[in-house]
Amino acid sequence: MTDGYVAPGFERVREAFEAGLAGEMGAGFAVVRDGAVVVDIWGGWANREQTRPWAKDTIVPVYSTTKGVSALIVAMVAEQGLLDYDAATAALWPAFGAHGKDRVTIAQTLAHQAGVPGFLEPIDPDLWLDPPACAEAIAALAPLWPPGSASGYHPLTWGYIAGEIVQRAAGRSLGTILREDICMPLGIDFQIGTPESEHARCSEMKKPTRGGEFGEITPPRKAAFFSKWAAPVRGSTQWRKIEIPSANGHGTALGVARLYEAYATGGVINGARVLSQEGFDALTRRVWKGDDLVLPFNIDWRRGIIGNSNLIYGPNIEAFGHSGAGGSVGFGDPVAGVSAGYVMNKQSHHVMGDPRSLALIEAVYACL
Repeated sequence: MTDGYVAPGFERVREAFEAGLAGEMGAGFAVVRDGAVVVDIWGGWANREQTRPWAKDTIVPVYSTTKGVSALIVAMVAEQGLLDYDAATAALWPAFGAHGKDRVTIAQTLAHQAGVPGFLEPIDPDLWLDPPACAEAIAALAPLWPPGSASGYHPLTWGYIAGEIVQRAAGRSLGTILREDICMPLGIDFQIGTPESEHARCSEMKKPTRGGEFGEITPPRKAAFFSKWAAPVRGSTQWRKIEIPSANGHGTALGVARLYEAYATGGVINGARVLSQEGFDALTRRVWKGDDLVLPFNIDWRRGIIGNSNLIYGPNIEAFGHSGAGGSVGFGDPVAGVSAGYVMNKQSHHVMGDPRSLALIEAVYACL
């Protein structure tokens, strides 16, 4: 049922993956330790009809696991001196300062503190498929709480904001920088803005049978998730092709593990330094820790990545990670020197801490 590579000493990871695969449609899991691939396995089916086996080059949308990758690109642009985390977002993007958002910094914006987690008032969901127009509409929103006073997860809007910041600062799109400066030279199979030539490799997704538990549907939660216009129709050719740096990264498990390797090494991916230690420290500096206004958790927000205070990315609090809708995960642990990526096509209802990835991560640490 499974294919791929497991280094000696990591057999328990294969056992855990195979045990979990019985309840999957298809999935992949990869682990990098001290720069070497120690696990890269996959199995199951890439489509609902179970006629296309999951292959080494099957790619899958990882939804919000994309955010940790995008945060790395923002950090690279910051290190080049093209943007300042402590500057107001509106200094780069004046329109974003509408309705009292003029003082919220880029760091606070990346930590989901700008107060614009979505649209309370109805929009045409196709607006999400036009990133420039969508960014303009987000900039014009009034915040749902005083910016900088709290965090409230921005599931989709975060990516349009981050993308606009990078485009304005660097003169290239976030997905272009990822492709040209990291993935192509380092041979990493991951993209934000997936060309149509790659769509045949994409896995089909199976939606969860029920929604996640969020508690009371407050205005921030309604704007973020609970409306008919809270997200575009996913899976279309157009959705895959455009860049949504919060939500539509496509890649393999190994692609995710390699990119999150930067969080395990202080900025090194596959032997190449993409971020200085100083730049990495800036990326991972805490901005806010507290009860989130959208997610039903206490979150340790850094500058676009999550600190591991809830210990869902392994047993070391020093790790950093991000989870995606339905269950995907990427994380890097600088203590253990380990990064991992888990991707799948049968989505679960767990908001964070999916039991499938927790079991795999536990197996990894049992082998170290």
